[in-house]
Amino acid sequence: MIELTLENFDEEVTDNSLPVLVDWWGESCENCLALMPVVEELAAEYGDSVHFTKFNTSQKKVRRFCIKHKILGLPVISLYKNGEKVAELSQDDCNKEAIEAMIKTHL
Repeated sequence: MIELTLENFDEEVTDNSLPVLVDWWGESCENCLALMPVVEELAAEYGDSVHFTKFNTSQKKVRRFCIKHKILGLPVISLYKNGEKVAELSQDDCNKEAIEAMIKTHL
């Protein structure tokens, strides 16, 4: 999985020809940390058809960027196609079955 930053977000997400899954997480978010192995498992299964990335919202100077992308709570899993957000799951909806269903819907 690619670790996203402000510098590489456009290159990895907006300009990518594949659908892109972004795992928005934070270092102090226990639910985010518990979800990571699930996302990595899905990346191993769907990595040929979906570009898997993660964005640490605990990085310095990313608050406005997160607000711009409407990331107001964690965890959040977003799916982008052609640079546009097409689906999103947040908090209690972030589970393996829901994430996998979202991926399959947009393949």
